[in-house]
Parts: sequence; C-alpha cells; structure tokens
Amino acid sequence: MNNVFYIGATGLNAQQTAVDVTANNVANMNTPAFKRGTVSFSELLSSAAQPLNRAAANAVLSSAAGVAADSSLHVFTPGELRPTANPLDVAVRGDGFIELASDSGRATLWRGGLLHVGADGYLTAPNGLPLKAMISVPRDASGITISPTGLVQATIPNQADALDLGQIELVMPADTRALQSSGDGVYTIQDDGMTVSRVQPGEDNAGLLAQGFSEASNVSLSDELVSLMLYQRAYASNARLVQVGDELMAIANGLKR
Repeated sequence: MNNVFYIGATGLNAQQTAVDVTANNVANMNTPAFKRGTVSFSELLSSAAQPLNRAAANAVLSSAAGVAADSSLHVFTPGELRPTANPLDVAVRGDGFIELASDSGRATLWRGGLLHVGADGYLTAPNGLPLKAMISVPRDASGITISPTGLVQATIPNQADALDLGQIELVMPADTRALQSSGDGVYTIQDDGMTVSRVQPGEDNAGLLAQGFSEASNVSLSDELVSLMLYQRAYASNARLVQVGDELMAIANGLKR
C-alpha cells in the first residue's frame, strides 16, 4: 500500500519539474537565442522481494516505482533572425555554435549575440569570455565587418584596404543532447568522448553568420500553454492517486478495528 504514496509522490515531483521548465520557457520568450527546454520522462524500477522458490531465486525481479523527469534537455531548432542595425550583433543563420575561450577545459558554445571589444582588445561575448579564435582588434580600428563565412575585418586609418583580423569558425556537436546550459545563452559539452567538428561557416551543413542580426528564442507560446495544461492534468491525476491511496489505507485501518 505504501508504494501508492511513493509512486504518486514521484509523479507529483516529475510533473512539477515539467511545469517549472515550461514556466522558464515562457519567461525567456524574449531572450535572444534562447533555446526552449524540454522534459524527458522515464520509468523508475525498484527491486522486488526475493521469491521463496529457489529455482527463481537467482532471477532479477523488479517492480514499478514511479516516474523520473530529466529537465536538462533543450531543443536547438534555430530561431527567427531579426535585424538590429548594430554591427557588433552576430547570429548564426542555421546550425552550429560559436566557440568561446574558457578555462573550464570543456568546449563552451554560444549561439551569438552582442559582441564587444574587451579591455584586452579581443572580441568578447557579453559574459566576458573572448571568442575561441582570439580575434584582436587594434585600438584605432573602425568599421568592423563579419562576413557570412566568418572573416572578420576592420578599417584602419590611412590604410586603403580592410585589415583581416581573424576567422570565426563554427562548432558542430555530434549530439546536441549532451549540451548543458550554463546561462547567458552559453552551453558546455558534458560528454568528453563526443565527436565535435569545427568548420568554416557554410561548410559541412553548418550555418552562416549574420552581422547586424539577433536570433530570437525558439519558444512558441501556444505550444507551451498546451504543454502546461497537459502537465497540470497529469499533476492532478497523481494527486488523486495519493488521495485514493489514503482512502484505501483508512479502509484497511477500519477493518482492523
């Protein structure tokens, strides 16, 4: 009888997690390059009591023990690109990530946003991490341009031709499910053995860079509201399961009297 309460409790926790993920998606509808979170449900099993029959004693028995929710997954479909008229805004038109330099030892990936020239002269993301390409911008440079294929150039006084500053590459993870959000539109690869390819924008199915554009979030309000209603119905069902278990326990206690 106690299993009813435990199973109902895992269901309540799982649905609450799903509601929290949906609420976070709705809250970040206007966050540039935000990727909506999603929840993966899986069945929980527990070891059952060993049978008295010796012939079956070596068999591995299990029983249902509820549900678990994994809230670390994201949907990486590209969002709509919107012009900003800011030359230091950059977005990825298609698949791929811009890699940032990090001391964590893990690949740090970014879908784009507002670049700026850091105190050390390198092109830097809003979180303070420079691009992995370590593109240095001269102090007297002006008119920075980023081509669709990732070539960064700048205009230098008293120089007719634009100066090549560096090349931005895109990172293509073999499995985006291994990416974990670090906030600020930045993701890290948790699987050290996962295959990662670094390509020039426009090659090997990678997207192109779009200067002066910002990527909108890929959250659809209608989809999130439908999901929210489903999770709320499932939450109510699990709450009813706990209530029924309590009623059955009360009946059993009454029979003992």
